[in-house]
Amino acid sequence: MAPSLAFLPASSPHTTTADTQNQLPLKKKQQQDEEQEQVEVVEVLMSLRRRNEELERELKISLEREQLMRQELDKTTQRLRVVEDAEERLCSQLGDLEAEAVDQARFYHAQIRSLMQQLSQAQKQLVPSAAT
Repeated sequence: MAPSLAFLPASSPHTTTADTQNQLPLKKKQQQDEEQEQVEVVEVLMSLRRRNEELERELKISLEREQLMRQELDKTTQRLRVVEDAEERLCSQLGDLEAEAVDQARFYHAQIRSLMQQLSQAQKQLVPSAAT
């Protein structure tokens, strides 16, 4: 039977004690590098989390501002409808007044013609009587 290899180190069959001692600082360096990378990753994640929270606050403020602007727009739209309705009523009233003014002008014009005709007839009657 072959001798058992359980007493040999697992790294390499040709590893010496000096090689093992040289590998220890390398392993420590690798471990420190890995720890540094983990710290950097955690810092980046924390930074991203803070930025995300900041963006969420800004979004909330923006949404609230948008809601206020929508309410203001609704109020302004309602006021505009009221003003448009008032304008329509005023235009209608103005149209009625213009029609009434035209009717009155026609009536006064007809009345003036009638009075002028009466005056002309009266003058015609006075002229022949004054000549006789």
